[in-house]
Amino acid sequence: MSAPALPFGEPLDARLERYREVAASIDALLDGEDDWVAAMATVACELHNAFAWFHWTGFYRLVSPSLLVVGPYQGGHGCLRIDIARGVCGAAARERRTQLVPDVEAFPGHIACSSSTRSEIVVPVLTPDGALLGVLDVDSDLPAAFDTHDQAALEAVCATLGARFADRTFG
Repeated sequence: MSAPALPFGEPLDARLERYREVAASIDALLDGEDDWVAAMATVACELHNAFAWFHWTGFYRLVSPSLLVVGPYQGGHGCLRIDIARGVCGAAARERRTQLVPDVEAFPGHIACSSSTRSEIVVPVLTPDGALLGVLDVDSDLPAAFDTHDQAALEAVCATLGARFADRTFG
């Protein structure tokens, strides 16, 4: 029996299978890669092109203890710099935990980098010892576009990146 369809028509089992395929593709593409920027660019591209409701997909890199700077991304322009004291990305960085936001208008202090964004998920990229490298930010123009299945899959991608680039420091 097939899993129930999500609000935007994507059957859950199809979405989970696509996440498995994307994870395998990312693993293959990053095999032997040691450049952090190249890895972020590859992950952003793979994720963005795999899911039609991912309207902005990218990274913000931690460049100082209190500042995130846009990294590789897909979609329209993003905010260039985000203080970790502000917004959804800042909350993910500060708290070192995923922020799953079904309605960005309801998130206190949301930074509107794009006026069309309706929902968002931001996942911290942490090293195995808990150091923050940056955050993966995915925005959608659809309300409640992300759920705990997206969260689990994106957290797995970010955990792999964090382990692979654990030697990175600010910059």
